[in-house]
Amino acid sequence: MPDTQQLTPLTINPQQVMADIRIWGEEFGFQQVGISDIDLQKHQQHLQRWLEKNFHGEMHYMESHGEKRSKPEQLLPGTLRVISVRMDYLPDTEDMETVLADPNKAYISRYALGRDYHKLMRKRLAKLADKIAEKIAPHQYRAFVDSAPILERGLAEKAGLGWIGKNTMLINSKAGSWFFLGEIYTDLPLPLDPPQETMHCGTCTTCLDDCPTGAIVAPHQVDARRCISYLTIELKESIPEELRPLMGNRIYGCDDCQLVCPWNKFAETTAEQDFQPRNDLQSAELVELFNWTEEEFLRRTEGSAIRRIGHQSWLRNIAVALGNAPKSEQVIQLLNDKFNGASTLVAEHIHWAIEQQSNKP
Repeated sequence: MPDTQQLTPLTINPQQVMADIRIWGEEFGFQQVGISDIDLQKHQQHLQRWLEKNFHGEMHYMESHGEKRSKPEQLLPGTLRVISVRMDYLPDTEDMETVLADPNKAYISRYALGRDYHKLMRKRLAKLADKIAEKIAPHQYRAFVDSAPILERGLAEKAGLGWIGKNTMLINSKAGSWFFLGEIYTDLPLPLDPPQETMHCGTCTTCLDDCPTGAIVAPHQVDARRCISYLTIELKESIPEELRPLMGNRIYGCDDCQLVCPWNKFAETTAEQDFQPRNDLQSAELVELFNWTEEEFLRRTEGSAIRRIGHQSWLRNIAVALGNAPKSEQVIQLLNDKFNGASTLVAEHIHWAIEQQSNKP
Protein backbone atom coordinates (compact mmCIF):
# COMPACT_ATOMS: atom_id res chain seq x y z
CA MET A 1 0.00 0.00 0.00
CA PRO A 2 1.47 3.41 -0.92
CA ASP A 3 2.06 6.03 1.73
CA THR A 4 -1.17 7.97 1.22
CA GLN A 5 0.03 10.63 3.63
CA GLN A 6 2.42 11.73 0.87
CA LEU A 7 -0.41 12.42 -1.56
CA THR A 8 -1.14 16.09 -2.16
CA PRO A 9 -4.11 17.76 -3.79
CA LEU A 10 -1.78 18.55 -6.72
CA THR A 11 -1.53 14.87 -7.69
CA ILE A 12 -5.24 14.70 -8.43
CA ASN A 13 -7.93 16.97 -9.81
CA PRO A 14 -9.72 18.31 -6.68
CA GLN A 15 -12.92 19.26 -8.50
CA GLN A 16 -13.15 15.86 -10.17
CA VAL A 17 -12.51 14.07 -6.86
CA MET A 18 -15.29 16.00 -5.15
CA ALA A 19 -17.70 15.40 -8.03
CA ASP A 20 -16.94 11.68 -8.12
CA ILE A 21 -17.39 11.20 -4.37
CA ARG A 22 -20.74 13.00 -4.50
CA ILE A 23 -21.91 10.84 -7.40
CA TRP A 24 -20.85 7.65 -5.61
CA GLY A 25 -22.53 8.85 -2.42
CA GLU A 26 -25.77 9.37 -4.29
CA GLU A 27 -25.47 5.91 -5.84
CA PHE A 28 -25.30 4.43 -2.35
CA GLY A 29 -28.41 6.30 -1.19
CA PHE A 30 -26.96 9.35 0.55
CA GLN A 31 -28.61 12.70 -0.11
CA GLN A 32 -25.47 14.76 0.55
CA VAL A 33 -21.75 14.24 1.07
CA GLY A 34 -19.22 16.72 2.47
CA ILE A 35 -15.57 16.61 3.49
CA SER A 36 -13.97 18.39 6.44
CA ASP A 37 -10.70 18.58 8.31
CA ILE A 38 -10.46 17.28 11.88
CA ASP A 39 -10.14 20.50 13.90
CA LEU A 40 -13.01 20.27 16.40
CA GLN A 41 -11.69 22.51 19.15
CA LYS A 42 -14.70 24.86 19.08
CA HIS A 43 -17.17 21.99 19.32
CA GLN A 44 -15.16 20.28 22.07
CA GLN A 45 -15.39 23.45 24.17
CA HIS A 46 -19.16 23.51 23.76
CA LEU A 47 -19.36 19.83 24.77
CA GLN A 48 -17.22 20.46 27.82
CA ARG A 49 -19.48 23.28 29.02
CA TRP A 50 -22.51 21.02 28.49
CA LEU A 51 -20.94 18.24 30.55
CA GLU A 52 -19.98 20.65 33.33
CA LYS A 53 -23.67 21.52 33.71
CA ASN A 54 -24.49 17.80 34.09
CA PHE A 55 -26.92 18.10 31.17
CA HIS A 56 -25.91 14.57 30.09
CA GLY A 57 -27.70 12.96 33.04
CA GLU A 58 -26.97 9.23 33.29
CA MET A 59 -25.20 9.13 29.91
CA HIS A 60 -21.81 8.70 31.57
CA TYR A 61 -20.26 7.57 28.30
CA MET A 62 -20.48 11.18 27.15
CA GLU A 63 -17.71 12.10 29.59
CA SER A 64 -15.82 8.82 29.87
CA HIS A 65 -14.33 9.04 26.38
CA GLY A 66 -12.28 12.12 27.19
CA GLU A 67 -11.17 13.96 24.06
CA LYS A 68 -11.79 11.09 21.64
CA ARG A 69 -14.84 12.91 20.30
CA SER A 70 -12.77 15.89 19.24
CA LYS A 71 -9.63 13.97 18.27
CA PRO A 72 -10.52 11.74 15.29
CA GLU A 73 -6.92 10.55 15.04
CA GLN A 74 -7.42 8.76 18.38
CA LEU A 75 -10.07 6.54 16.75
CA LEU A 76 -8.11 6.08 13.51
CA PRO A 77 -4.41 6.98 13.71
CA GLY A 78 -3.40 9.13 10.77
CA THR A 79 -6.87 10.53 10.11
CA LEU A 80 -6.69 13.67 7.98
CA ARG A 81 -10.24 14.06 6.70
CA VAL A 82 -13.78 13.12 7.64
CA ILE A 83 -16.35 12.40 4.96
CA SER A 84 -19.79 13.22 6.39
CA VAL A 85 -23.04 12.07 4.80
CA ARG A 86 -26.71 12.54 5.45
CA MET A 87 -29.58 10.20 4.61
CA ASP A 88 -33.24 11.21 4.75
CA TYR A 89 -35.44 9.02 6.97
CA LEU A 90 -38.86 10.68 7.20
CA PRO A 91 -41.41 8.01 6.23
CA ASP A 92 -44.62 8.74 4.39
CA THR A 93 -46.94 8.08 7.34
CA GLU A 94 -50.15 9.26 8.89
CA ASP A 95 -49.92 12.89 9.92
CA MET A 96 -47.67 13.04 12.97
CA GLU A 97 -49.61 15.80 14.66
CA THR A 98 -52.79 13.72 14.33
CA VAL A 99 -51.17 10.88 16.28
CA LEU A 100 -49.80 13.25 18.92
CA ALA A 101 -53.25 14.76 19.36
CA ASP A 102 -54.87 11.35 20.00
CA PRO A 103 -53.99 10.41 23.61
CA ASN A 104 -55.06 6.81 23.03
CA LYS A 105 -52.41 6.28 20.37
CA ALA A 106 -48.68 5.78 20.86
CA TYR A 107 -46.26 8.28 19.40
CA ILE A 108 -42.91 6.81 18.36
CA SER A 109 -40.14 8.97 16.97
CA ARG A 110 -40.23 8.73 13.20
CA TYR A 111 -36.61 7.59 12.91
CA ALA A 112 -37.43 4.37 14.79
CA LEU A 113 -40.49 3.20 12.85
CA GLY A 114 -38.56 1.16 10.31
CA ARG A 115 -35.42 -0.93 10.25
CA ASP A 116 -32.48 0.10 12.42
CA TYR A 117 -30.42 2.54 10.37
CA HIS A 118 -27.03 1.75 11.93
CA LYS A 119 -26.12 -1.36 9.93
CA LEU A 120 -27.73 -0.13 6.72
CA MET A 121 -25.75 3.11 6.67
CA ARG A 122 -22.49 1.59 7.90
CA LYS A 123 -22.51 -0.98 5.08
CA ARG A 124 -23.08 1.72 2.51
CA LEU A 125 -20.39 3.94 4.01
CA ALA A 126 -17.96 1.03 3.74
CA LYS A 127 -18.91 0.60 0.07
CA LEU A 128 -18.30 4.30 -0.51
CA ALA A 129 -14.91 4.08 1.21
CA ASP A 130 -13.98 1.03 -0.88
CA LYS A 131 -14.99 2.88 -4.05
CA ILE A 132 -12.70 5.75 -3.09
CA ALA A 133 -9.86 3.28 -2.50
CA GLU A 134 -10.46 1.71 -5.91
CA LYS A 135 -10.90 4.88 -7.96
CA ILE A 136 -8.81 7.52 -6.15
CA ALA A 137 -6.19 5.94 -3.90
CA PRO A 138 -5.85 3.16 -1.32
CA HIS A 139 -6.48 4.46 2.19
CA GLN A 140 -6.96 3.52 5.80
CA TYR A 141 -10.53 4.24 6.89
CA ARG A 142 -13.24 3.56 9.45
CA ALA A 143 -16.97 4.05 8.95
CA PHE A 144 -19.17 5.21 11.81
CA VAL A 145 -22.90 5.57 12.42
CA ASP A 146 -23.52 6.38 16.10
CA SER A 147 -21.00 3.66 16.83
CA ALA A 148 -18.15 5.60 18.46
CA PRO A 149 -17.53 8.84 20.36
CA ILE A 150 -17.85 11.33 17.52
CA LEU A 151 -18.96 14.96 17.32
CA GLU A 152 -20.97 14.14 14.24
CA ARG A 153 -22.97 17.36 14.06
CA GLY A 154 -19.84 19.45 14.44
CA LEU A 155 -18.17 17.48 11.65
CA ALA A 156 -21.25 17.76 9.44
CA GLU A 157 -21.35 21.52 10.00
CA LYS A 158 -17.66 21.76 9.06
CA ALA A 159 -18.41 19.70 5.94
CA GLY A 160 -21.13 22.14 4.86
CA LEU A 161 -24.11 19.83 5.42
CA GLY A 162 -25.98 22.37 7.54
CA TRP A 163 -25.85 24.35 10.74
CA ILE A 164 -26.47 23.28 14.32
CA GLY A 165 -29.80 24.86 15.20
CA LYS A 166 -31.15 26.14 18.49
CA ASN A 167 -32.62 22.69 19.14
CA THR A 168 -29.08 21.24 18.64
CA MET A 169 -30.22 19.36 15.52
CA LEU A 170 -28.32 19.76 12.29
CA ILE A 171 -30.52 21.78 9.93
CA ASN A 172 -30.12 21.98 6.17
CA SER A 173 -31.70 24.92 4.34
CA LYS A 174 -32.94 22.66 1.53
CA ALA A 175 -33.82 19.53 3.51
CA GLY A 176 -34.73 20.46 7.09
CA SER A 177 -33.50 18.05 9.76
CA TRP A 178 -35.21 14.68 9.23
CA PHE A 179 -32.02 12.83 8.32
CA PHE A 180 -29.36 10.52 9.74
CA LEU A 181 -25.65 11.34 9.77
CA GLY A 182 -22.70 9.05 9.17
CA GLU A 183 -18.94 9.45 8.82
CA ILE A 184 -15.88 7.96 7.16
CA TYR A 185 -12.55 8.73 8.81
CA THR A 186 -9.76 8.55 6.23
CA ASP A 187 -6.03 9.22 5.98
CA LEU A 188 -6.41 10.59 2.45
CA PRO A 189 -5.78 14.37 2.18
CA LEU A 190 -8.96 14.91 0.18
CA PRO A 191 -10.03 18.41 -0.88
CA LEU A 192 -12.25 20.22 1.63
CA ASP A 193 -15.80 21.48 1.30
CA PRO A 194 -16.54 24.99 2.55
CA PRO A 195 -17.91 24.82 6.10
CA GLN A 196 -21.34 26.11 7.11
CA GLU A 197 -20.44 29.37 8.82
CA THR A 198 -23.83 31.01 9.17
CA MET A 199 -26.81 29.92 11.24
CA HIS A 200 -30.23 30.59 9.78
CA CYS A 201 -32.47 30.24 12.83
CA GLY A 202 -32.65 34.01 13.17
CA THR A 203 -34.91 35.19 15.98
CA CYS A 204 -37.08 32.05 15.83
CA THR A 205 -37.55 30.32 19.19
CA THR A 206 -40.31 27.90 18.20
CA CYS A 207 -38.36 24.81 19.24
CA LEU A 208 -37.66 26.28 22.67
CA ASP A 209 -41.25 27.41 23.13
CA ASP A 210 -42.80 24.10 22.04
CA CYS A 211 -40.57 21.59 23.83
CA PRO A 212 -43.07 19.61 25.97
CA THR A 213 -40.77 19.41 29.00
CA GLY A 214 -38.76 22.60 28.56
CA ALA A 215 -35.62 20.59 27.85
CA ILE A 216 -34.20 23.20 25.46
CA VAL A 217 -33.17 25.51 28.27
CA ALA A 218 -31.47 28.05 25.98
CA PRO A 219 -30.50 28.26 22.31
CA HIS A 220 -28.14 25.36 21.52
CA GLN A 221 -28.49 23.91 25.02
CA VAL A 222 -30.55 20.80 25.76
CA ASP A 223 -30.78 19.49 29.30
CA ALA A 224 -31.04 15.80 28.49
CA ARG A 225 -32.41 15.09 31.96
CA ARG A 226 -35.69 16.74 30.85
CA CYS A 227 -35.68 15.52 27.24
CA ILE A 228 -38.33 12.93 26.39
CA SER A 229 -35.93 11.11 24.07
CA TYR A 230 -33.55 10.69 27.00
CA LEU A 231 -36.31 9.75 29.43
CA THR A 232 -37.80 7.06 27.19
CA ILE A 233 -34.61 5.65 25.65
CA GLU A 234 -31.45 6.39 27.64
CA LEU A 235 -32.79 6.48 31.20
CA LYS A 236 -32.97 3.02 32.74
CA GLU A 237 -34.44 4.08 36.08
CA SER A 238 -37.68 5.72 37.16
CA ILE A 239 -38.91 8.65 35.11
CA PRO A 240 -39.12 11.73 37.38
CA GLU A 241 -42.73 12.01 38.50
CA GLU A 242 -43.02 15.71 37.73
CA LEU A 243 -42.12 15.08 34.07
CA ARG A 244 -44.53 12.19 33.46
CA PRO A 245 -47.64 14.30 32.78
CA LEU A 246 -45.66 16.36 30.25
CA MET A 247 -44.75 13.32 28.18
CA GLY A 248 -48.25 12.82 26.82
CA ASN A 249 -48.40 9.76 24.58
CA ARG A 250 -44.73 9.80 23.52
CA ILE A 251 -43.43 6.32 24.33
CA TYR A 252 -40.17 6.25 22.34
CA GLY A 253 -38.35 9.46 21.57
CA CYS A 254 -39.80 12.86 20.72
CA ASP A 255 -39.96 14.82 17.48
CA ASP A 256 -41.64 18.01 18.65
CA CYS A 257 -38.68 20.33 18.08
CA GLN A 258 -38.46 19.07 14.49
CA LEU A 259 -42.21 19.14 13.89
CA VAL A 260 -42.37 22.86 14.65
CA CYS A 261 -39.12 23.87 12.92
CA PRO A 262 -39.98 26.10 9.93
CA TRP A 263 -37.09 24.69 7.91
CA ASN A 264 -38.73 21.27 7.83
CA LYS A 265 -41.22 22.51 5.29
CA PHE A 266 -38.44 21.62 2.84
CA ALA A 267 -38.02 18.06 4.16
CA GLU A 268 -38.83 15.23 1.76
CA THR A 269 -40.03 11.75 2.61
CA THR A 270 -37.47 9.00 2.27
CA ALA A 271 -37.27 6.65 -0.67
CA GLU A 272 -35.63 3.99 1.52
CA GLN A 273 -38.03 1.08 1.87
CA ASP A 274 -36.24 -0.08 5.03
CA PHE A 275 -37.21 3.16 6.77
CA GLN A 276 -40.94 2.66 6.18
CA PRO A 277 -43.02 1.77 9.30
CA ARG A 278 -43.32 -1.82 10.42
CA ASN A 279 -46.03 -3.45 12.58
CA ASP A 280 -48.22 -0.34 12.09
CA LEU A 281 -46.19 1.45 14.76
CA GLN A 282 -46.86 4.81 13.13
CA SER A 283 -50.34 4.94 14.71
CA ALA A 284 -50.70 1.98 17.08
CA GLU A 285 -53.00 2.03 20.09
CA LEU A 286 -51.37 2.25 23.53
CA VAL A 287 -53.49 -0.60 24.88
CA GLU A 288 -52.39 -2.89 22.05
CA LEU A 289 -48.69 -2.21 22.62
CA PHE A 290 -49.00 -2.57 26.40
CA ASN A 291 -50.36 -6.07 25.87
CA TRP A 292 -47.26 -7.25 24.03
CA THR A 293 -45.48 -10.02 25.93
CA GLU A 294 -41.71 -9.87 26.08
CA GLU A 295 -41.53 -12.55 23.40
CA GLU A 296 -43.85 -10.54 21.16
CA PHE A 297 -41.89 -7.35 21.85
CA LEU A 298 -38.63 -9.02 20.81
CA ARG A 299 -40.20 -10.53 17.71
CA ARG A 300 -41.92 -7.37 16.53
CA THR A 301 -38.91 -5.13 17.19
CA GLU A 302 -36.37 -7.44 15.58
CA GLY A 303 -34.07 -5.31 13.43
CA SER A 304 -35.48 -2.13 14.98
CA ALA A 305 -33.77 0.55 17.07
CA ILE A 306 -36.65 0.20 19.56
CA ARG A 307 -35.41 -3.18 20.75
CA ARG A 308 -32.39 -1.61 22.45
CA ILE A 309 -34.49 -0.22 25.34
CA GLY A 310 -35.81 -3.67 26.30
CA HIS A 311 -39.31 -4.79 27.27
CA GLN A 312 -39.21 -3.30 30.77
CA SER A 313 -38.55 0.25 29.61
CA TRP A 314 -41.14 -0.27 26.86
CA LEU A 315 -43.79 -1.13 29.49
CA ARG A 316 -42.62 1.69 31.77
CA ASN A 317 -43.02 4.24 28.98
CA ILE A 318 -46.44 3.00 27.91
CA ALA A 319 -47.67 2.95 31.51
CA VAL A 320 -46.88 6.67 31.73
CA ALA A 321 -48.75 7.31 28.48
CA LEU A 322 -51.76 5.33 29.73
CA GLY A 323 -51.74 7.44 32.88
CA ASN A 324 -51.95 10.49 30.64
CA ALA A 325 -54.74 9.04 28.49
CA PRO A 326 -58.43 9.88 29.02
CA LYS A 327 -60.09 8.03 31.87
CA SER A 328 -61.15 4.55 30.86
CA GLU A 329 -62.33 1.57 32.87
CA GLN A 330 -60.69 -0.67 30.29
CA VAL A 331 -57.34 1.05 30.83
CA ILE A 332 -57.65 0.91 34.61
CA GLN A 333 -58.47 -2.82 34.44
CA LEU A 334 -55.52 -3.44 32.12
CA LEU A 335 -53.16 -1.57 34.41
CA ASN A 336 -54.37 -3.54 37.41
CA ASP A 337 -53.97 -6.82 35.53
CA LYS A 338 -50.40 -5.93 34.55
CA PHE A 339 -49.47 -4.75 38.04
CA ASN A 340 -49.36 -8.30 39.38
CA GLY A 341 -46.11 -9.86 38.24
CA ALA A 342 -44.60 -6.59 37.02
CA SER A 343 -41.02 -5.69 37.85
CA THR A 344 -40.41 -3.10 40.56
CA LEU A 345 -39.66 -0.46 37.92
CA VAL A 346 -42.75 -1.13 35.83
CA ALA A 347 -45.01 -1.58 38.88
CA GLU A 348 -44.06 1.88 40.14
CA HIS A 349 -45.16 3.49 36.89
CA ILE A 350 -48.30 1.37 36.65
CA HIS A 351 -49.25 2.45 40.18
CA TRP A 352 -48.76 6.08 39.16
CA ALA A 353 -50.86 5.55 36.03
CA ILE A 354 -53.70 3.97 38.02
CA GLU A 355 -53.72 6.96 40.36
CA GLN A 356 -53.80 9.34 37.40
CA GLN A 357 -56.66 7.45 35.80
CA SER A 358 -58.64 7.17 39.07
CA ASN A 359 -58.33 10.86 39.88
CA LYS A 360 -59.78 12.02 36.58
CA PRO A 361 -63.40 13.16 36.49
